[in-house]
Amino acid sequence: MRPDHFRRTSRLRLRRGAMAASWPLLAVASIVALFSLLPFGFILWVTVDVGWETVKALVFRPRVGDLLVNTALLEITTLPVTVILCIALAWIVERTDLPMAGLWSWLMVTPLAVPAFVHSYAWIGIMPGMKGLWSAVLVSVLAYFPFLYLPIAATLRRLDPAIEDAAASLGLGPWRAFFRVILPQLRLPVLGGAMLVALHLLSEYGLFVMIRFDTFATAIVDVFQSAYNSPSANMLSGVLVLCCGLVLGLDLWLRGRERYARVGTGSIRPPVRQKLGGWLLPAHLLLAAITALALGVPMVTLAHWLWFGGLAIWQGDGVWSAFAQSIGLALAGGILATMVAAPMAWLSVRAPGRYQKLLESCHYYVGSLPGVVVALALVTITVRVALPLYQTFATLIAAYILLFLPRAIVGLRASIAQAPVELERAAMSLGKSPARAVWATTMRLAAPGAGASIALVAMGITNELTATLMLSPNGVETLATRFWSLTSEIDYAAAAPYAVMMVILSLPLTLLVQTQSRRSTGQ
Repeated sequence: MRPDHFRRTSRLRLRRGAMAASWPLLAVASIVALFSLLPFGFILWVTVDVGWETVKALVFRPRVGDLLVNTALLEITTLPVTVILCIALAWIVERTDLPMAGLWSWLMVTPLAVPAFVHSYAWIGIMPGMKGLWSAVLVSVLAYFPFLYLPIAATLRRLDPAIEDAAASLGLGPWRAFFRVILPQLRLPVLGGAMLVALHLLSEYGLFVMIRFDTFATAIVDVFQSAYNSPSANMLSGVLVLCCGLVLGLDLWLRGRERYARVGTGSIRPPVRQKLGGWLLPAHLLLAAITALALGVPMVTLAHWLWFGGLAIWQGDGVWSAFAQSIGLALAGGILATMVAAPMAWLSVRAPGRYQKLLESCHYYVGSLPGVVVALALVTITVRVALPLYQTFATLIAAYILLFLPRAIVGLRASIAQAPVELERAAMSLGKSPARAVWATTMRLAAPGAGASIALVAMGITNELTATLMLSPNGVETLATRFWSLTSEIDYAAAAPYAVMMVILSLPLTLLVQTQSRRSTGQ
């Protein structure tokens, strides 16, 4: 047999092997995509089921108008403040001669470890009269600004300073160069981070209930608690989904098709840090103020209530039972979500195509839905179609998988992309079946990424509130739900241990996110 004929035969065999490996995974990914469409299908089903006249009566009414106004005011007030603040913080930390910049960088990300509703709990402990729009804006900015700070800081670390040198050679001063050259390069991270913050503002429940600011999420839960299968709650969910779609569509439109990649040979040199000079003290004051408000207030409040409650609030089985159940649910949800995400992650890297991209979009869209919508969809479906599954662990884990599926895919996809495809081909050439070849090579190399995905999902489950409140079986209490029930009873001292345990469990994830962000930029 001629060598060229042997090579062609080998390549054809490997290609057929890869196709054979992709078909079973494609079938599994298609099933998961259909499962991800359940909340959207639920909204359409309820809309058709109640009839157009009922839809008009429930949607086109003053209450929905008030909620839309509150939502619009919250978004257009919080997002600009957060964007301006994060650009200033990231520039000071990453591009100036600020002393102890590394420490400040960690402090700017650490507020992620404090759940949003714990921020509200902390501020109400200091100022019990907090309520309304401006209180919502203050707490929202402090709770969510790290989502914007992280991508902006990472982009500033990656930017080639040669661009600034070219601007300077054309006569632009530092400030004009920043607005003409640097700021346009921050467009994508700003839009991406702003979209995350906007979606969190739409879906957040605990934060806004505690400061008595009505949103769609708070209204849906209130209606659900009064009548679990209320058409009013279902229609409010439909309006909330439309708001999420509007945010996603606006993000796609604003991003456009511009490219911001650096084209050329050579390595990027470290940027020259600007001297703060007389701005050193104001810069330190700004960073210290943000740290005090975003970290100091929660820590001081928790310390106060822990001291006030004494050892008595730690006694009994409540804290440790909630801790054990939270860990169990988090690990189960993290492992299952990662397993469910694995086929799509492999296909997106190894066998991309139009149908695969459609499936991937279905996997990702569900992550943009508020937890209250996903929970309400599963409640209605189980009550009407599969009543034995209502308020069971299976339904609760299914909600966690839907909510955190995108987190699992992101971690897995990055690890699979780093595993050489040649190893799979070599394993198949040695006689292994396609499935065994993928398992023996790529999936083993992707194990660290799978571990990171499990950790990301598990931490999200630990702090999840609305879906757990609506779906958890009788007798099941997590740290988040137990904390919520105690704060609802104004027993802030007894709630403090649950908040502390949630922060402790979330802190490793925060450190992992910051470490990965710095490693991605070579630091």
